[in-house]
Amino acid sequence: MSVPAAVSIRDLRVLFGDTIAVEGVDLEVAPGEVFGLLGPNGAGKTTTIRVLTTLLPATSGSAGVFGVDVARHPMDVRRLLGFVPQQLSADAALTGRENVSLFARLFDVPRRTRPAVVGEMLETMGLGESADRLVSTYSGGMIRRLELAQALVNRPRLLVLDEPTIGLDPIARSSVWERIERLREETGMTVLLTTHYLDEADALCDRVALMHRARLRALGTPDGLKADLGPDATLEDVFRHHTGDTLEAGGDMRNVRQTRRTASRLG
Repeated sequence: MSVPAAVSIRDLRVLFGDTIAVEGVDLEVAPGEVFGLLGPNGAGKTTTIRVLTTLLPATSGSAGVFGVDVARHPMDVRRLLGFVPQQLSADAALTGRENVSLFARLFDVPRRTRPAVVGEMLETMGLGESADRLVSTYSGGMIRRLELAQALVNRPRLLVLDEPTIGLDPIARSSVWERIERLREETGMTVLLTTHYLDEADALCDRVALMHRARLRALGTPDGLKADLGPDATLEDVFRHHTGDTLEAGGDMRNVRQTRRTASRLG
């Protein structure tokens, strides 16, 4: 029996009134793959992820996680995935341990194993010694690692990351990715991420898809997409080729404010 795709999206369409957010997107992510969804602000990346994580209904088309339809069986899908959103989800008024314990309860981690699982995730993310400090005292990199511990506490088969390293310095970014890579190698977990750091996507992703103006514009390995443009091309060249000179274009003022707030809190 063939193994279902980790992510399967077919002819996905999402409308907000008369505005087309996602138009006719077809996408498949293989189990164990690190897959990057790239594009300028407003391209449709986060909307696509919100559909996939059951947070937003599609106007038409379908999306599935390991063969489970997100519209028909949302609770089953939620048990399969961990999600780190672009905006911060950790509660600064709680300790790191309390934050992860809350997620463990939400994900129905058995009571008898919950303390051990929470402790294991905190140690894995390098937060064992600071687990009982208030999150308000954490650095930006520590907060992102805490959010990863929250997302991983149910041992998901699919980890979805929406701009996970926004606002972090290079050392903190590297620390976050080292831990994700280690977990992926140990568990075979699939990772789907969005990022504006093209060097990050180039180094980490097995394949990338590039969205622009609600549609999928390019799909392939980073090396393959670069080779299509020439021997000295970069992933930024690929980005510009398919979207125009729009690295910071798109989105609305709400997106800008949210991103700035997140970057400020992580700073």
